[in-house]
Amino acid sequence: MADNIEQFEHRRPPPPLPYSMTRESLWQFLAVLVLVLGGWYIWWRWTHSLNHDAIWFSLALVIAETCSFIGLILYMFNLWRDQEPTIPTAPATIGDVDPNQPDPDRQIIVDVMFATYNEDPDLVRLGLIDAKKMTYPHPIDIRVHVLDDGRRPEMKAVCDQEGVNYISRTTNEGFKAGNLRNAREQTSGDFIVICDADTRPFPTLVEHTLGHFSDPKMAWVQTPQWFYDLPEGEPLHKALTRRFGEKFGLWGQKLEKVVGPIQVGDDPFVNDPKMFYDVILRRRNWANASFCCGAGSIHRREAVMEAALRSFAANVDKRVHEIEENYTISTKERTIDPALMDVFRADAATAEVLTPYRFHVSEDIYTSIVLHSDKERGWKSVLHPYVESKMLSPQDLLTWTIQRFKYAGGSLDIMVNDNPLFRPGLSLSQRLMYGMTFFSYLAPLWNVVFLLAPAFYLFTGIAPVSAYSSDFFLHIIPFLITLELAMMVGSWGISGYTSKASYLSFFPVGLKAIWTVARGKKISFPVTPKVRQTGNFLPLVRPQIAVVALTALGAVWGIGALLIGGTDHNVSGVVTNVLWGLNNCIAMAGIIAAAMWQPPADEEEIEK
Repeated sequence: MADNIEQFEHRRPPPPLPYSMTRESLWQFLAVLVLVLGGWYIWWRWTHSLNHDAIWFSLALVIAETCSFIGLILYMFNLWRDQEPTIPTAPATIGDVDPNQPDPDRQIIVDVMFATYNEDPDLVRLGLIDAKKMTYPHPIDIRVHVLDDGRRPEMKAVCDQEGVNYISRTTNEGFKAGNLRNAREQTSGDFIVICDADTRPFPTLVEHTLGHFSDPKMAWVQTPQWFYDLPEGEPLHKALTRRFGEKFGLWGQKLEKVVGPIQVGDDPFVNDPKMFYDVILRRRNWANASFCCGAGSIHRREAVMEAALRSFAANVDKRVHEIEENYTISTKERTIDPALMDVFRADAATAEVLTPYRFHVSEDIYTSIVLHSDKERGWKSVLHPYVESKMLSPQDLLTWTIQRFKYAGGSLDIMVNDNPLFRPGLSLSQRLMYGMTFFSYLAPLWNVVFLLAPAFYLFTGIAPVSAYSSDFFLHIIPFLITLELAMMVGSWGISGYTSKASYLSFFPVGLKAIWTVARGKKISFPVTPKVRQTGNFLPLVRPQIAVVALTALGAVWGIGALLIGGTDHNVSGVVTNVLWGLNNCIAMAGIIAAAMWQPPADEEEIEK
């Protein structure tokens, strides 16, 4: 595997998006305008446009539009404010990050932990080599550890060769979360850097991030994850010039000046997380709501341990209360002997696991919620906007599907069983930010309606609105145009269409996650494969292919009905739904193409 990675070694991450007060002001103006026009449209849809002759269809669409608008409100709130990217000054001693230390002049100790299970030891070796190259402007003690849940002699041999600490355990309880807990019990660093098996830390990771901890309330810092093996593609204007000549290249250049950069032939799986880290998570900093995403995060050990103790105590009290309640109901006794209560507490403490990382498939965001809700300590977090490490991306649709299902299912499980909206200690802004994350994973429920509605009209002539009249277009067109302008300004510097298309085409995985959690089934802990899986992945996109086929057949049927006559179809309805369906098909086309994607044969082809 290491040989295959060499061809990407020359790549460097992009800088964070620059901050512009002018652009932010324009974004905020457009965002308010969008919400006003959107609210006006939704009100009109409910009060003046329902098709009472097909009320079930009309209500299904207007409910879907309303849910989507609620998600838009939360998204606008998330993106409301940005901050100038900065790199804080690196602290010299432990006293600079913890004023309560008895020995403030001692060196800072950092534990760098690589969690691994069955990944190629030579892949982990690359990260270890990079971790040992980390620099710091002051004396510092950086300790590198491999947390091997596979208990492999070959992994230990790599650790011995690289001179790093090898940690394993006899069971795999709690999977990655349990692995981290076990390592935390065997280490003593002031800060913990969490790495996945494929994480390659840059030399500046510790130097650029520890300065954030000069604020004694800073609990963790998340850095952007960057996939250095993604196909780079080429700018639209260059692709057009190469294929059709300079004239078309100039037109492509003009288009990019209007809508932002467009890459052709890049990232078939829309793995590039720049939109998430550099726009969504970064703009949660002002609300102290940036959550942990695992790899590339740095944690203050004190915060993690204190949160663990508080959570442990609260869960023990809850167990004791349940035992006490069951005992009094079964025995009809009003009081319980103190000695018996001590037994109850001991049993509850034994049953409860003390861990800073809950045994959960989405332990990262769960731990974030626990720390953010600690009102007494007021723990803070921040998204450090500069990329400080690199990772490998999913290289096939099966791996992509496993990863996305885990994200969706884990988040929905937290929403159902430990909803942060009702958790004491969180501020209103934090609740809304977490609410936006969880609400977004419900979107497949209404996205299905958006995907099927055009085909339904084209086949039947039954409209979800009372009429495709001038009044309808007067309400929806200003909203849609303003929305596109706002999104373009709000995420300037990042092509947003691919993210929106991926969000729409995600619906089968999202529905599976929703159904799994709704049935109360436990979300599994699959390890995301680090090597490309082989096989035919078209079966994974059958629902998306069905949407395209239904829409295409519906378009033929609807146009034919117009030409022949004798149906309820009309020109404005057919044109509107054909264009709507075309947009859906384009969105589905990306993931269908990803199912058939094959990596370029050599570096020269990659660079093309």
